[in-house]
Amino acid sequence: MDSNAAPPDPHSAMESNATPAGPGNGPLSAKPDVLHTVGEAVGNLFPGYFALVMATGIVSIACWLTGFTSIARVLLAINIVAFVVLWILTIVRVVRYRGRFTADVTDHRRGPGFFTIVAATCVLGTQLLVVMDSEGAAWWLWTAGAVFWVLVTYTFFTAVTVHEEKPTLDVGINGAWLLAIVATQALSVLSTMLGGRGEHQQALFFVALCLTLAGCLLYVVIITLIVYRFSFFRLTMAALTPPYWINMGAVAITTLAFALLVLNAHHSTLLTELLPFLKGCMLTFWAAATWWIPLLVILGAWRHIIRHFPLEYDPQYWGMVFPLGMYTVCTWRMAEALQLPVLFAIPRVFIYIDLAAWLAAFVGLLIRLTSLLRPAAESA
Repeated sequence: MDSNAAPPDPHSAMESNATPAGPGNGPLSAKPDVLHTVGEAVGNLFPGYFALVMATGIVSIACWLTGFTSIARVLLAINIVAFVVLWILTIVRVVRYRGRFTADVTDHRRGPGFFTIVAATCVLGTQLLVVMDSEGAAWWLWTAGAVFWVLVTYTFFTAVTVHEEKPTLDVGINGAWLLAIVATQALSVLSTMLGGRGEHQQALFFVALCLTLAGCLLYVVIITLIVYRFSFFRLTMAALTPPYWINMGAVAITTLAFALLVLNAHHSTLLTELLPFLKGCMLTFWAAATWWIPLLVILGAWRHIIRHFPLEYDPQYWGMVFPLGMYTVCTWRMAEALQLPVLFAIPRVFIYIDLAAWLAAFVGLLIRLTSLLRPAAESA
C-alpha cells in the first residue's frame, strides 16, 4: 500500500526511467525492447502495489453501502483482475528477481509495503462477501490472509530487529509501517464478517477481538514514533509521501473492526459483556481518524501548493485512496452500531471524494502504463 514515506526509490515499481538499448534496436537506438522493459518493471515492482486492491475494494464496499451498487460491482470486477495480475507479477518477481525481492523484505522503508498483500487479500474477501455474498471465496481468502499475516508480520519485524546496519529514525520510519495495523485489522474485519454468518462463530469472534486489540497496541507504538519523526526531524517534500494518510487509515479500519464487533455482540456472550468497552474504543479511534484529516489536507496543500512539489502519478497514491474509502465505510458502520442516523450524512458526502480520488489514481496508472510500454512497443 506501499512502502510509503521515503524519497522516490530507484527501485520504485513500474517507475523505472532506464532505457537501455535492447536486441534488434541497433547501436544508436536508446529504446528498450518489450521484454527488457517489462522485465525491469517486474523486477522493481513496488512492494506496496497491492494497495491498489485495498483501495479499489474499500471504495467498492463504500459504494455498496451508500447505494451505488452498479459501481460497486464494476469495481469488484476490476479488483479481481488487479489482484490476479499483481499476484502473477509478484510470483514472477520471486522466481526471477529473488535478490531484489529479498532486499525489499528486509528494508525498513520498502518492507512494510508487503503488508498490503495481507490487507488486500482480506479486503477482497470482505468485498466479495458484501457485494456478491460469496461466502466460499471469502473463506479461501480468509485462510490465505491469515497465513500471509503470520508470514509477513514475523518475517518483517524479525528482519528489522536482527538487521546489523539500521537507518536512523528519520530515514527508517514512515507511514507505511502503519500497514502492519491495517493488515491486522483487515483480518479482524473479515473474521467478524464470517463469524456473523454462523460457522465457527465464537472462535472467529474471539480471534477478531484479539486481532483488533493487538492492532490498537501496535498503532499506539508506531504512531508515537511517526509523530516524533514529524515533530523533531526535518521533513522534506519528497519524504512527505501520500501514504502518510495511513496515519488516518489505520485508525479508520480499527474503528470499523470495533463497529463490526459491536454489531455482532448479540451473537456472543463475551462481546455482550464487553459492549461498553467496545463502543468506547470505537468512538475513540473514529475521533482520532477524524482529527487526522484536516492536518493531512493542510500538509498536502503545503507540499503541492506552497512548495510546488510536482503532482504526478505514483503507486503510493493508492495508500491515500484507501484511507479515504475506509473513513466512509467505518463511519457508516459506526452510525449503524450507535443507531445515530445523523452520522450517515458524512459517508454520503465522502463517497464522492472516494470516487474522485480512486478515478484520479486509476487514470494516472493507465497513463503511466501507456507511457512505459509505448516506446517498447514502437521498437518491437
